[in-house]
Amino acid sequence: MKLDQRFKLVLASLAAAAALPFGAQAQTRGGTLNMIVQPEPPVIVTAINQQAPTQFVAGKIFESLFTYSADLKPQPSLAKSYDVSADGLTYTFHLQEGVKWQDGQPFTADDVVFSLADMLPKTHARARVLLNQFVASVGKTDDLTVVVKLKTPFPAFLLAFEPGFAPIMPKHIYAGTDYMNNPANQKPVGTGPFIFKEWKRGEYIKLVRNPNYWKAGKPYLDELIFNVIPDSASRAVAFERGSVDVLRGGDVDNVDVKRLRALPNVKYTTAGWEMFSPQAYLLMNMRKPPFDNVKVRQAVMAALNRKLIVDNIFFGLGKPSTGPLVSTEMFYDKNTPALDFNMKKARELIKESGIKPGDYTIRQLAFPYGATWDRLGEYVKQALEQLGFKVDTEATDAGGWASRTGNWDFDITLNFTYQYGDPALGVQRLYVGSNIVKGTPFANVQGYNNPDLDKLWNEAASEVDKAKRQALYSKIQSALVSDVANGYLLDLEYPTLYRAKVHNLVKTAIGLNESFDDVYIDK
Repeated sequence: MKLDQRFKLVLASLAAAAALPFGAQAQTRGGTLNMIVQPEPPVIVTAINQQAPTQFVAGKIFESLFTYSADLKPQPSLAKSYDVSADGLTYTFHLQEGVKWQDGQPFTADDVVFSLADMLPKTHARARVLLNQFVASVGKTDDLTVVVKLKTPFPAFLLAFEPGFAPIMPKHIYAGTDYMNNPANQKPVGTGPFIFKEWKRGEYIKLVRNPNYWKAGKPYLDELIFNVIPDSASRAVAFERGSVDVLRGGDVDNVDVKRLRALPNVKYTTAGWEMFSPQAYLLMNMRKPPFDNVKVRQAVMAALNRKLIVDNIFFGLGKPSTGPLVSTEMFYDKNTPALDFNMKKARELIKESGIKPGDYTIRQLAFPYGATWDRLGEYVKQALEQLGFKVDTEATDAGGWASRTGNWDFDITLNFTYQYGDPALGVQRLYVGSNIVKGTPFANVQGYNNPDLDKLWNEAASEVDKAKRQALYSKIQSALVSDVANGYLLDLEYPTLYRAKVHNLVKTAIGLNESFDDVYIDK
């Protein structure tokens, strides 16, 4: 791999442009942006919780080395540029000067080294897989230069530094502490443009402008309010009445999107999800009967009409999944043999499995992300009952769902996860045996174990030849579909609706998880 000096210069020039004073860009300064966070997150520190609501709020407080353009090219954040050695094993990151933590302490290379080498491998399931498997060492040459040495080439490495995947954490606050129970988890301190101000549980989370933010003149907004509103109908009414300015995908029932989109002075986009490529799927706990039986899992897949799910439950916002990779993900293979909807075949597979469905009462852990997911859970329940199972649905909140799923306390549950541009970053973590770990719902919580496939995952992640990578990932996709390593349901599409007076809301591949340092409101 050659040193890309031209790209280094592009990053540096972009960093300089980002630091221009606000007056040079004619943005309006001041104002409050009202949004919705739902469900209410258990915590707003992405190093210890990666649920979607956490990433949404915490992205304004914590930053990483980069953000990403819509075509997934790194853009400067805490790193202003980088170099890559000719053999692709050494990455040198040059950090921004004059950055301070929100408590006034200086940000240095020590914070990056601490985050990547110490904290994240212990607290962050996705980061754990990447850092433990591929990173040989993380060090610094001075206070503004970090050097990461890899064990083997890893083509996806530069995609791993968005704020949800690799938030940079303050060493002076977390080093030597119990990370999961540090008091700062309740009053987070980052380098971002907005500072945590107040969290009134059940009502709102408030962030305010960071007056010492390292980008001169930014942010433009005075404060961000994340409103907690209990049901989708009330959230739709709040947007209609103007008490909130932005709706994220999932904030309102999909059936309401078309009507709200038609309101005066409302803008709509599905951009800003290029990095995430979210997929919804059914988790089946494979550690015990009946879902330890592959024939039963295949029967469940054959009993689920994914086109009906897309058309009638998600109202067209998505497309049926054909396997573990969404259709927009790198190395997606459209020719992977799919398990199609066929209730007759599903009943035949149950007979072949040798089990008696009536002997089982399936505990379905509800997925507490709104009415659309409630309906999906009800549909899954009905499909299983058609196969002869009894199903009990157990209600919970977002924190309870994360805890129970992460500790394998379920028979089935729904989930959606982000694929992060490359299978080595966002998909591998869900299937390799090394990531069968308790404590997070975004690991291999279903208990799928295939050592032969683990070898292919590792080989594909390190392969630098794109055609060879494709061949390896095609094999992996076929095996995962055949084994029903997860119940693949749909490639999600998320709309964002917002007032026309709001500007620069969606500008990058991480969309509303961005820092909002550039967002402004017309007065």
